[in-house]
Amino acid sequence: MTLGIKVLDHGKVDLIDAMGGDLDIVNAARVSFSSYQSEMDERAEGLINFLMKNKHATPFEHVTYKFYVKCPIFVAREWFRHRWSSFNEMSMRYYVPDELEFYIPEYDSMRKQVGKPGNYSFEPITDQTTVSFIQGLMSDVYSVAESAYYDLLDAGVAKEIARSVLPVGQYTEFVWTVNLRSLLNFLSLRNDSHAQLEIREFAKAIEEFAESIAPVALKLFRDNGREAL
Repeated sequence: MTLGIKVLDHGKVDLIDAMGGDLDIVNAARVSFSSYQSEMDERAEGLINFLMKNKHATPFEHVTYKFYVKCPIFVAREWFRHRWSSFNEMSMRYYVPDELEFYIPEYDSMRKQVGKPGNYSFEPITDQTTVSFIQGLMSDVYSVAESAYYDLLDAGVAKEIARSVLPVGQYTEFVWTVNLRSLLNFLSLRNDSHAQLEIREFAKAIEEFAESIAPVALKLFRDNGREAL
């Protein structure tokens, strides 16, 4: 893997492998007419635009990405709802980390919820004393949970039970394999102003890697309103 892209305080996204690119989208579509292109040109870009605009989605499934992701558990739980892809996650039934890592929002990410369920917005918490109190409280909770986890292991409790005391702010790791069609659907929801800030930060990194493999498709995705396929 490369160095990857750092996300949040301890998170990371890296592109492990990829198969295909813009030209594979074009030729997946052209096979319907038993034709083939050997290089990208304006005609090929126009075809991708036509496919995107009219939601002829299957040619985009011939580009595939494999990512390594390290994120808080609550972010992973949102991510795993995108079921048209494959996930394998670190399991603490078997593995005991040398060090546990937990998410604490930075000053500019601390926010409060204003309004009623289904009709609310978020506002920043700008008072430094309040932010410091929240960060300290979160750190204290994490410290107690971490100590309890290792104490349970030392007492002989099975790993699969001991892990239950750990909060969803703990970082986990997983491998995500996804085709470009499903990836664009993920981006349309998660790299959007309505998405939770934390998963949006990860989606931005995913989009950066995706564009490095299929730059024409990602440009046209944005040009066509970032709509799901």
